[in-house]
Amino acid sequence: MPEGPLHGQNFSLAPFQEDFIRGVLAPETMTAMLSVGRGQGKSMLSAALALAHLMGVSDDQPRRQVIIAARVKEQARIAWEYVQAIVLQLPEDEQALFTFRQAPRLEISYEGNGGGMIRAVAADAKNLLGLSPTMICEDEFGHWHPDKGMQLHAALETSAGKRRAKTIIISTSASDDTHPFSQMLDNPPPHSFIIECRAPLGQPADDLAGIKAANPGAEHGIGPSLQWLQDQARVAIQRGGQALTGFRLYSLNQRVSDVGKAQLVTADEWQACEATELPPREGECIVGLDLGGSRSMSAVALYWPLTGRLEVQGAFPQKPGLADRGEADGVKDRYVQMHDRGELTVTGESTVQVGPWLRQVWDDLVQDADVRALICDRYRQAELLDALTAAGIRVPVVFRGQGFRDGGQDVEGFRKAVFDGEVRTAPSLLLRSAAADALVVVDDAMNAKLTKARSLGRIDAIAASILAVAEGQRRKAAPLRKARVAWA
Repeated sequence: MPEGPLHGQNFSLAPFQEDFIRGVLAPETMTAMLSVGRGQGKSMLSAALALAHLMGVSDDQPRRQVIIAARVKEQARIAWEYVQAIVLQLPEDEQALFTFRQAPRLEISYEGNGGGMIRAVAADAKNLLGLSPTMICEDEFGHWHPDKGMQLHAALETSAGKRRAKTIIISTSASDDTHPFSQMLDNPPPHSFIIECRAPLGQPADDLAGIKAANPGAEHGIGPSLQWLQDQARVAIQRGGQALTGFRLYSLNQRVSDVGKAQLVTADEWQACEATELPPREGECIVGLDLGGSRSMSAVALYWPLTGRLEVQGAFPQKPGLADRGEADGVKDRYVQMHDRGELTVTGESTVQVGPWLRQVWDDLVQDADVRALICDRYRQAELLDALTAAGIRVPVVFRGQGFRDGGQDVEGFRKAVFDGEVRTAPSLLLRSAAADALVVVDDAMNAKLTKARSLGRIDAIAASILAVAEGQRRKAAPLRKARVAWA
């Protein structure tokens, strides 16, 4: 080992590393992907594989070319330095066959066994045409920019066919299911080998089994110890917010929104709202409504401020089908799962017909609830009023804007209710997905409003919930009107 607590000792591979190396070297493998938590020796493993290939250990074709690609130049330099550090552990006569160059490009040349070269590049680099690699290593691909990073990935992917280069992708999880790395793991290309180690969702951050699952090297002296990770998890739980999100993303290797983005609520904050036994449907009921178009989801939320009970249901038109929508949105069969769980309905042909859908909602979901108000975005005011009339539904309607004035008040009211434990809902894949994808934009006065333009997926269910919960909290906080005294 060139550095760290085990400096000077021979490499001792953990079982998952041995399995991955065997998978990489298998003749039929063309793409190998490894996803584990931070500190599990990913970059060092990538450097060792690159060096072994350069020296002709795993491939003896002449003039070998290894491309190590990272998100930025600084990360590419770290990978280059890892290779250099391993070379400096070799016998001096072997070291003499290597030439290291840092300008104008990060390169390592090798003169033995047919020769070859390693080049370290950044994902935002330009003018990389003419590459003819025999091995490609993409470091932390899950955090490459979806546009610039994919341009380099596409260029390397097309160049790999020239000399049948193997592609090795080693990274922590991307922050959502729509990132190219997530999609490659979920829908792997032909001749792929995959090892993905991440903690299951729905468990506390300090759950030891989850920590072990995402950090398979910890029990073998690789990276931080299990005790240290568990201590860090408890610190993150106490701090909450971005500290907890960051721990889940990097240490538990879970697909949660990046710490650099303004989340509506974190995964743990929303998980605290879920309950297997819901409070009763008591008191007045507030209905929140988010109307979608042909491509968007429509959603309705029912909230009882007195008990905190929240029920939400989404709806898509029949065309295209749920499976096709899931593929187009990069979430695979998630919509089909929501439908099977009763959280998502299908209605209408190519668009959700608002009138018939609301009638169905009132018959199946609202039933005998004491609905005091229906809250909706004022953008589709005329359409909603016509639909309510056609459906024979008589209920007071409150229209809310989506700017920083109304939207900011609603987001703040919703967050406060979540933090105060005044939102209780059944475990719902629909709501959990929407809450994980929902982002807010903040103005100069620190007012936060929901933004669909920057959010990562279908957030209609959480948008409807915000309207219902915020209105319910306003009515709950309003002072009771005193009865007038009757004079004789």
